[in-house]
Amino acid sequence: MNLVVDQQIFEQFPNTLLGVVVLHNIDNKGNDPEIEQLLRDAEKKAIENLGSTLIIEHPNIAPWWEVYRKFGAKPKDYPSSIENLLRRVSKGESVRHINKLVDIYNIISLKYLVPVGGEDLSKIKGDVVLTIAGENEAPVTLLGEKEARPPYSKEVIYKDEIGTICRRWNWKEADRTKMTEDTKDTFMVIEGIPPVDKELIQKAVTDLAEHIKKYCGGDISTTILDIENNQVKLME
Repeated sequence: MNLVVDQQIFEQFPNTLLGVVVLHNIDNKGNDPEIEQLLRDAEKKAIENLGSTLIIEHPNIAPWWEVYRKFGAKPKDYPSSIENLLRRVSKGESVRHINKLVDIYNIISLKYLVPVGGEDLSKIKGDVVLTIAGENEAPVTLLGEKEARPPYSKEVIYKDEIGTICRRWNWKEADRTKMTEDTKDTFMVIEGIPPVDKELIQKAVTDLAEHIKKYCGGDISTTILDIENNQVKLME
């Protein structure tokens, strides 16, 4: 089982970076007050970093608007995951506890202002591919939705052999592959497009891995995918 970035992605978005953290034999059960405090601190720091800048004008957010427009999505209606998270925090909402892994990746997302997501490997079949949706993709039930709908042709999606696991690049994940307290094997992706560079992605990857090792244990490996290195093994 591999994570592969389709060459079509690099043809349209040549400077795409994916920081990948692969996790096995982890303990995702329970909660930890330290994680909750780190999340509150990350919320506060994100607002401080934003300052008087409009969210959609922040240099880490604005490029996702252009990316979304390029594959036919309306970023105003379907914001990137980091924009959605930042908007909630800017309204004074606290990011609610889901489970340790999700809480930790939300901390990293807010700290570095980049999209972060993850999937349960036990629910994946075959390779995971970041690619361009075709004309006849299978319908997918997204988190928080009751009705299954197929992706639009030409939008960027993550998919496995069964179907889509995340729509509009990082807008919303599928319910099928979500991480739960029972998750033991997973992978997380930190996504970067210019001006976010490899140095920032590496810092975020290292930070994410260290947090997970401290609070969830397990076996952890990391890598960065780009146009020169487009795949990584997720599981034997």
